[in-house]
Amino acid sequence: MGDGGGGRGGCCPPMDLFRSEPMQLVQLIIPIESAHHTISYLGDLGLIQFKDLNVEKSPFQRTYAAQIKKCAEMARKLRFFKEQMSKAGLSPSAKIMMRGDIDMDDLEVKLGELEAELVEINANGEKLQRAYSELAEYKLVLHKAGEFFYSIRSSATAQQREIEAHSISEESVDTPLLLEQEMSTDLSKQVKLGFLAGLVPRVKSMAFERILFRATRGNVFLRQSAVEDPVTDPVSGEKIEKNVFVVFYSGEKVKNKILKICDAFGANRYSFPEDLGKQAQMITEVSGRLSELKTTIDVGLLHRGNLLQTIGDQFEQWNLLVRKEKSIYHTLNMLSIDVTKKCLVAEGWSPTFATKQIQDALQRATFDSNSQVGAIFQVLHTIESPPTYFRTNKFTSAFQEIVDAYGVAKYQEANPGVFTIVTFPFLFAVMFGDWGHGLCLLLATLFFIIREKKLSNQKLGDITEMTFGGRYVILMMALFSIYTGLIYNEFFSVPFELFGPSAYACRDLSCRDASTAGLIKVRRTYPFGVDPVWHGSRSELPFLNSLKMKMSILIGVAQMNLGIILSYFNAKFFQNSLNIWFQFVPQMIFLNSLFGYLSVLIIVKWCTGSQADLYHVMIYMFLSPTDDLGENQLFIGQKTGQIVLLLLALVAVPWMLLPKPFLMKKQHEERHQSQLYVPLQSTEDSFQLDTSHDSHDHEEFEFGEVFVHQLIHTIEFVLGAVSNTASYLRLWALSLAHSELSSVFYEKVLLLAWGFNNVIILIVGIIVFICATIGVLLVMETLSAFLHALRLHWVEFQNKFYEGDGYKFCPFSFALLSEEDD
Repeated sequence: MGDGGGGRGGCCPPMDLFRSEPMQLVQLIIPIESAHHTISYLGDLGLIQFKDLNVEKSPFQRTYAAQIKKCAEMARKLRFFKEQMSKAGLSPSAKIMMRGDIDMDDLEVKLGELEAELVEINANGEKLQRAYSELAEYKLVLHKAGEFFYSIRSSATAQQREIEAHSISEESVDTPLLLEQEMSTDLSKQVKLGFLAGLVPRVKSMAFERILFRATRGNVFLRQSAVEDPVTDPVSGEKIEKNVFVVFYSGEKVKNKILKICDAFGANRYSFPEDLGKQAQMITEVSGRLSELKTTIDVGLLHRGNLLQTIGDQFEQWNLLVRKEKSIYHTLNMLSIDVTKKCLVAEGWSPTFATKQIQDALQRATFDSNSQVGAIFQVLHTIESPPTYFRTNKFTSAFQEIVDAYGVAKYQEANPGVFTIVTFPFLFAVMFGDWGHGLCLLLATLFFIIREKKLSNQKLGDITEMTFGGRYVILMMALFSIYTGLIYNEFFSVPFELFGPSAYACRDLSCRDASTAGLIKVRRTYPFGVDPVWHGSRSELPFLNSLKMKMSILIGVAQMNLGIILSYFNAKFFQNSLNIWFQFVPQMIFLNSLFGYLSVLIIVKWCTGSQADLYHVMIYMFLSPTDDLGENQLFIGQKTGQIVLLLLALVAVPWMLLPKPFLMKKQHEERHQSQLYVPLQSTEDSFQLDTSHDSHDHEEFEFGEVFVHQLIHTIEFVLGAVSNTASYLRLWALSLAHSELSSVFYEKVLLLAWGFNNVIILIVGIIVFICATIGVLLVMETLSAFLHALRLHWVEFQNKFYEGDGYKFCPFSFALLSEEDD
């Protein structure tokens, strides 16, 4: 839930939300030369919702398709810049310094030049980085393979010396003959081995070795050495752990097989000289080239960073300008061109209070565009249903969003949002009542409210953003929770004597800690809320059960009556007398004959202290209405009154069902005949929307369909009156559940840890108590109470009067662009 709502600006009294703003359908005839300026100024104003007059045309067939394509291309370049800045660890400047001298054609050329320069820098940087990575790998191969060849030569030299020493010590007569025979061996029979060196990813090294062995049938010799640090791969540019390998082979066929295997495993090969002198020379040359490339790369990165910084300083300004321009041309594509090809015709909805502002914007656009002809503004008369527009502020917008999530109000329909500001947090607090938990919610909400200017400009997480958007709803929920918590006298389930001492005391020594029935009243009644002595007593549960259950019924009946009363205001506003006499009146009679009477009995019982059984009274009111009430009688004439109320409830059902369909049929026939003789209305009349004269009047009246609809509506209300009243008992159930959970955490965690007289156990107990309180009572219970309060408003309250089949006023406004995704 955000701060958007239906409008912007200062505070608006809650009753301004009761009816949506009066709307008008306007027509603008705009000269083509001033069309861009006009739409731009109207976008700044944000008080017209344009209608699409080119629905039959595809986006490519519209007048300004080329301009939109150009804006889309500029937007693509800006997204490219943003991606590059993100990779470089830079962020666009948050400050937008608008300059009025920026031309879109110049901006298009500049963005193209910047993109070409940045692409060239990136391409050169990638080439240099790849060359640097290849040289770095080559240097590793020279070092590792050089160490391997050096160790092999050293081992071979030592072995030769050992053989020579051994042969001299064992010299005999036959030795010269043997030596002469060996030296005379044909040199052409000696085998010349080739070798390949390179790097292979370490994760593939074992498979690489196995495939080499199998492909060559073991006719190779492979040595591998692990590189300590990850190596930047020249191809992918990622850091990869690799091994340096040297593989010896014999024959060209084996070499070709090894080359294919290297390619398959992504092994990079490098030439390696056998001569030690050449190896040292190559290492020196590679190190020098690496140093030169490093310097070149650093200079390129510095130049790229400076370029991106320059772009970042103006990025938000350019981005906003391009998005504005694109939205202007999107809007221009919704306008139609007149037959002269010199004017654009626009139609749209606007609030009636905005007429003067729109006309001023049209005059400024004409003057600034140097147009010789001004735009024409005129109001059209229509029977089309206008959009719904409520002017909200940062406080009321979240409550309006709660209502709009169920359905947007029909034009000029009574808005539940006015009452939701009070009733929603109050119903939440009835279920959540604990002034300790309410204070925790209040502190958390004040954090968001105090820092709202800073947080509103930041990107928050989904849950945090939702909480921040509903901060004023949570504020009201916290304040009402503190209020109901004081009534329940619960502070983390612990009672306090805040408003004076308890009115009760122990009658004798057998009454200890208010745990027996030995309490007597010794002082005046506790002035506010539940007496603290009731907490912890055996009488607590039935007393609080009775209090909260009966209070839930009273609240439910009161809110349902409010819903029916609002249906009367809707019917009166739309001049629908049938709904007044055959919906409002019988519904009020039915509901209050039963549940209104039950509410009166509850209040009378509280006031008189009677011990009457209200369950018995209500049940036998239906089963045996003529029997004597006996000890359940609360006032004189109660039996007669119950009979009268029962008869009224029975009469109200056919009252709702039968007359309305017949009267609707009669009205339709009279209206159909009178339409042949009604004179044309003057165009000077003010715009009025009468739902009884909509397009349905031109359809054939289906009596059967209307009667079935009325039958369903009657059954729904009669059954709903019972089920909705029972549904309000969730206030009682969740309140007791919250209180019991809080008591369990306090007694079974905190007090239990305190009783061990051990500091460590006490600290652990406090930590568990805090975590349980936050996780269960302040998060889960808050969400649960919120959802139940939401259901009571959407179903039990709003279904009595609220249709919610309208559509929201969505004006063309530049102020909304910042809330959209790129």
